Amino acid sequence: MTDARDVDEIKRRLATGEEELIPAEIADRIIDGENKIRVWREYRGMTGKELAEKTGLAARYISQLETGSREGAIDTFKKIAAALRVDIDDIA
Repeated sequence: MTDARDVDEIKRRLATGEEELIPAEIADRIIDGENKIRVWREYRGMTGKELAEKTGLAARYISQLETGSREGAIDTFKKIAAALRVDIDDIA
């Protein structure tokens, strides 16, 4: 009976948007080493400028994070994660 309840809970969380299924191509890009911020940003249909506006960060800084030429602080990753609607672990 626990399995059935687990399935129902997963379905409920998917229906309410608390959880989402990630397409294989997104997972593959991350596994292949692409920048996680860029992958999630593109998946969410945002430009770098749009992400910058949502986070209050400079577009250039977002670009530098995506290319790996700069490292971000934890507060930066929190802002980006919130804007992308992901857990910080998904992008850090």
